[in-house]
Amino acid sequence: MRKIAFYGKGGIGKSTTASNVSAALSDLGYRVLQIGCDPKADSTKNLTGGRSVMTVLDAIRQKGEENVIAEDILYRGYGNVWCVEAGGPTPGIGCAGRGIITAFEKLEETGAYEICKPDIILYDVLGDVVCGGFAMPIRGGYAREVFVVSSGEMMSLYAASNIISAVRHFGKRGYASFAGLILNRRNIPDELDLVNKALEELGGDLTAVIPRDPAVQEAENLGKTVIEALPGSAQAACYRSLAEEILKRSEDKEEEDGGSMYGAFM
Repeated sequence: MRKIAFYGKGGIGKSTTASNVSAALSDLGYRVLQIGCDPKADSTKNLTGGRSVMTVLDAIRQKGEENVIAEDILYRGYGNVWCVEAGGPTPGIGCAGRGIITAFEKLEETGAYEICKPDIILYDVLGDVVCGGFAMPIRGGYAREVFVVSSGEMMSLYAASNIISAVRHFGKRGYASFAGLILNRRNIPDELDLVNKALEELGGDLTAVIPRDPAVQEAENLGKTVIEALPGSAQAACYRSLAEEILKRSEDKEEEDGGSMYGAFM
């Protein structure tokens, strides 16, 4: 099983990237589970026809801690991609990061992983703050490789720097490793140069460059990924290429580790 996390500053296109990669991997024949770890709970929206799904925390609030079953929180999306949204606390009450921890615990308790039997799990995690629950996918051993999504904008690169530092900190304990940075272009001046310069300082390399393309908005207006809505487009080909590169890096990591799999579950 591959366990991969996407981190990035809020609004940087992380969820769009993750859902298109999930769709592309599904088209390649993999069983995919995408877990949205953002309180906005919009990670999987383009995989489910634009509709919002019941989050784990909402299910707990509505049915009670002991009454939630896997079928309450698991949804099938495009290409039979399994979709889960952790959700967030009641506004102004509780900790969003703690919500992620609760969601992970509930997925294990309900046997959700055994139902999905995924080949690949993708975690889509907010990266403005890498603390507590938001760091759970990397510090808890859930994710194996972390890809950071960023533009060349200063605040996006600042968030990327914090995320990479956190990954390397926990990596010393044998958890996830930084697998590369995905540039989601905003078309600011000298964007590629800015990102490459940042990577020289941070270490690591560029996994892929995702162009800014109106196909993304066109697909999202339909509640779909680009892979589903515009499969013959150049942007769809770009996401397919990214999915294949992620697979390659994941395979290389497994060979490097001697085929061992580590994690907090399974």
